[in-house]
Order: sequence, then C-alpha cells, then structure tokens
Amino acid sequence: MMDHRSVPVMTQYLAKIVEHLELLHREEREAVARAARMVADQIKEDRIVYAYGPGGHSNLGAQEIFFRAGGLMHISAILDEGTLLSGGALRSMAIERTPGYGAVVIDDYGLKEGDLLILINAYGINAALIDAALEARARGVKTIGVTSVRHARATPENHPARHPSKRNLCDLVDVVLDSKIEVGDAVIEIEGVEQRVAAMSTFANTYLLQSLVAETVRLLAEEGVHPPIWMSGNATGGDEANSRFIGRFKGRIKKL
Repeated sequence: MMDHRSVPVMTQYLAKIVEHLELLHREEREAVARAARMVADQIKEDRIVYAYGPGGHSNLGAQEIFFRAGGLMHISAILDEGTLLSGGALRSMAIERTPGYGAVVIDDYGLKEGDLLILINAYGINAALIDAALEARARGVKTIGVTSVRHARATPENHPARHPSKRNLCDLVDVVLDSKIEVGDAVIEIEGVEQRVAAMSTFANTYLLQSLVAETVRLLAEEGVHPPIWMSGNATGGDEANSRFIGRFKGRIKKL
C-alpha cells in the first residue's frame, strides 16, 4: 500500500475529487434525471427557475448556474446579501442560523405556487435554509435539494446551526441530489496537523448542478425545444448572442 506521506498533496486531492465525482456519477444519475425533468417542464412553460444557497459557500452553488456561459437563461439566483461572505463571514454565519430569515427571502423574491426552487446547502441543516424550504412548501413551490444526506443525518440535533424544528433539507424537498459530503467537508490529512484541509463540497455541488443543467438541455432538445443559453460575453459574438434575449428576462430575474 502506498504511503500517503510520500504522495504530493495535490495528487491526493485530485484522487479524492475524482473518486467523489465518480461516486456521484454512479449513484445520482437517476436523481439528476428526475430533477432535470422538473426544470425542463418549467422552461417549456417559460417559467423562471430559482436557485438559493443560504450559507456562506453554498451561495456559490446558486452563482454557479446563474448568468454563466453555457447556462440556462431561465435560472434566477437568489443572492440575498444576508448570507453572502462579502457582507462579512461571521455575519453570514449568524444570519444563516437566524430562524425566520429564509422565509423572508422567499417572500421577497415573490415565489408562488407552481414555481420551482433549487436549494443548495452542503450540510442541509441551517435555520435560514430550512425556513426557506418550509416557506416554499407552504406556497406550493416545487423543490430540488442539493445537499449531503450523510452530513445532515450525522449532525446532532442540538447543534447550534440547526433550525428549531431539527429538520433536514433532504426530508423537505421533492427531489434530492445527494452530494455525499463527509462530515467536516475537508478531505486531506497532513501529518502533524489535526484539522483536515481541502474542502470537497464546491466540486460536488458544481458537478451535480452543471449535470442538471446539461441533462435539462438534452431533454428539451430531444423534445424539439431550444432554450436560450448564455454565451460567454468574452467570446466573439457573445454580447450580440445574449442581447437577443435580455429583454425577455430583464425585470423577471431580480439580479440580472
């Protein structure tokens, strides 16, 4: 057996990433297909699809599929300043642990019956997240969760980040895309250092979300529907290609 101490940490991290993404590829394809059907049905009706990642780095998931080259123009990221790290990391953590906050955000974006909301959070337990999921359900909003079932189940009920109901995101959404993140997220052990380093959740979330986008486009194309897709503004012709659709979404997508 290879001694990990002799393997460069970059190599160890690469191996962990590849192993994890292959696990998601094997075990989450059916869930991605179900979620893609939900997104495709919304787009066929020209409805906006919302993505919200309440939690410091979970916000990156919503940003990953919003206004992104190769991404669906129908995606609206809920980028509420409360949990964005740009407002302060400790502030972000305090806000994501505040009961009631997530429901206010859902109300602010005006989600209504028949809408679709993608909720992204690696740990799947924080108060803002659970309130967003509960408020969405109360409004008749369809939901997809991108989260680690394992992490949520392993987190004690008395953890300070938990919603007062002690519920998990994976139990509140219509379809779960299980990111399978281990407790603690970081995956690399370095001799002499107690805490693991190098987190995995952003890779897992991105793979699941971009796979969801690609599978949605495939489904639509198979059905003769050609959804508007963002082209990089830094590519030749990108601005011109995108400008054909801006008027269609300006005003409908809050952060556009």
